[in-house]
Amino acid sequence: MNMRMSAGGLTERSLEIIRELKDLEGPMLPILHAIQDEFGHVPEEVKPLIASELNLSRAEVHGVVTFYHDFRAAPAGRHVLKLCRAEACQAMGSDQLGDRARQFLGIDFHQTTLDGAVTLEPVFCLGLCACAPAAMLDGEVYGRVDEHCLSDIVAEARR
Repeated sequence: MNMRMSAGGLTERSLEIIRELKDLEGPMLPILHAIQDEFGHVPEEVKPLIASELNLSRAEVHGVVTFYHDFRAAPAGRHVLKLCRAEACQAMGSDQLGDRARQFLGIDFHQTTLDGAVTLEPVFCLGLCACAPAAMLDGEVYGRVDEHCLSDIVAEARR
């Protein structure tokens, strides 16, 4: 997103996206994904627009945004590191891996490093259960991630 986009430009573009997708069956998730793709997050001021256009309450829209971990309230860093937190990965050490990632990066889940390089996000299944624990950096998945592999992934993201 152009960080200089005016509030009016944000509203205008959001309404274009919403109106383009609102006739889909179950339009809220596609609208939210499109908004996040456009702006890097789901801006708070867009939620009432979605609610109005879909004839829903703002609470319903907010509930969906906060329920799904894929939606962000603020723009992500230049790189997004996702660590699987599902049961298979937990059984193979993902909790310890998460602790190391937070230590390496100096942030917690749902936060971005001060230099804006990396956002750390939990996910609940990357579909690599047989290769647990799993991670994803900018859409590229990694299986059987150990501390050494994690440090390489983090170093790559920090470059």
